[in-house]
Amino acid sequence: MITFDSLTLKAWINENQEFLQGARIQKIQQPTRREFVFSIRKQGETKKFYININPQLHHICFMNKQNEAKRLIEIPQKPPMFCMLLRKYLENSVISKVNQPKYERILEFYIETYNELSEKIYLCLAIELMGKHSNVILYNYDTNIIIGCAHNIGAEKSSVREMAGTLPYVYPPKQNKIDILNYNGEINFQEQEFYWISKSFANQLSNSTIDEIRNFVELNNISPAISSDIKEFSLFGNLLKNPIYGNSVNEMIDNYFTYYQAKEKYQSLKTHLTTLTNQKIKKLKNTITKLEAQLKREENANKYRLYGDLIMANLYNNKDFSPSISVYDYENNKNIDIELDSTKTLKENANKFYKLYNKGKTTKLKLGELYQTTKENLDYEEQILYSIEFANDINDLLEIKSEIIHEDTKKQELKKSLEPEKLQLGDFTVFIGKNNRQNDFIVSKLAKDEDLWFHTKDCAGSHVLLKGENPPDKIVLECAKLAKKYSSAPDSSKIGVIYTKRKYLRKPPKANLGYVTYKCEKEIVID
Repeated sequence: MITFDSLTLKAWINENQEFLQGARIQKIQQPTRREFVFSIRKQGETKKFYININPQLHHICFMNKQNEAKRLIEIPQKPPMFCMLLRKYLENSVISKVNQPKYERILEFYIETYNELSEKIYLCLAIELMGKHSNVILYNYDTNIIIGCAHNIGAEKSSVREMAGTLPYVYPPKQNKIDILNYNGEINFQEQEFYWISKSFANQLSNSTIDEIRNFVELNNISPAISSDIKEFSLFGNLLKNPIYGNSVNEMIDNYFTYYQAKEKYQSLKTHLTTLTNQKIKKLKNTITKLEAQLKREENANKYRLYGDLIMANLYNNKDFSPSISVYDYENNKNIDIELDSTKTLKENANKFYKLYNKGKTTKLKLGELYQTTKENLDYEEQILYSIEFANDINDLLEIKSEIIHEDTKKQELKKSLEPEKLQLGDFTVFIGKNNRQNDFIVSKLAKDEDLWFHTKDCAGSHVLLKGENPPDKIVLECAKLAKKYSSAPDSSKIGVIYTKRKYLRKPPKANLGYVTYKCEKEIVID
């Protein structure tokens, strides 16, 4: 991945300076601690200016609508304090000048605005794009005193440059680098460092002459492009292998960093949902283990019924208030001794055993119901885990997230997310659910009575629906193979796939999404 360097910033400013100078900042939003969105308007045109100060993804650009959606920007209901500060000083103010300090990765907006006393004041918004030191700072240009910054930096973090309100704003220390425009010696990027040339850009310049490099630094003949594998971008497409050229520097930056932001958010959300689901699965498995142990203990309930029956059958052969009695166990054909409560009569002891039997029988029944519910919940969570692994993009994961934590989903988004994968097998249409919502939609909305429903046996997987009556065996086998492919055991050497008609499916009341019971099923074993 290529980092956003000072030369890229210089090219972006040259391209957008005309729009920015004299433009008005209409709206300021801060979606996260490291992201800012400014709505900037000039001559009837409004653009969304995006700032990202993430150490790995630091950049600026004007976002288009498609990339804004891919970035999954969510505006919090309660804005952070720094966002409120920026709104107080900058909203409805005019950008009078745009500047980049020489060699620096800093974009400066010089702003004319008014204070509470209606006096004109001059402020500067400095956007520093310097890796882990990236920051956004607002300071008074007249006094050079910082009003506020996105990240305060104290003496414990930096002994060279502290950043906080009421402190003076100073530029970063000058670096000991060479200006390529004033240099005529031999170039060795391994041992020398040059202004305007980052390490990644130096790698692209490995076969270039000093005159060519000077032309690049002077931004002559810019042709912004991204490599076909999206690993690199360059202001000069001829430096890349298999370049995909863009229309502008801004478009190149926007597309390149959007790709990596979406990729990072996808992986981060996938890891989060997987961890959350695995925790639930572990908890349910522990519960099942405990329930199985309790059920095993309650199997002794029949023993208490037998003791009660034997005592009642031998009332007249034994004395009351005895510590124990010896009786013949006619069920097991042997003599046994039964421990008794010597403070009670034989009849009272028998009633005590009957009560223990009835209590055990009720407990066993309740435990059985709880065990069945827990088992269903475990199957449901394993199905969710499969859906997470099967998710192709961030939208699939967001749908699963809304299911896991019961978030409200807008109707338009929900309708879009309920579209299962659709395949054509000859004259027959096949639908494959990618998650529990889609599985539920397939069964409850898409399927007709005579359509065939497929699912792997004793294994999490997608619901596969074959629409149409009387499909040939070849098509049925293909659907069974699809059910195996879209399951948690696609590489299994042998797996059973059950199928039945839609009319034999039933969704129990209050059942989890995608859960159904079935009858009249057939099984195909896929080798």
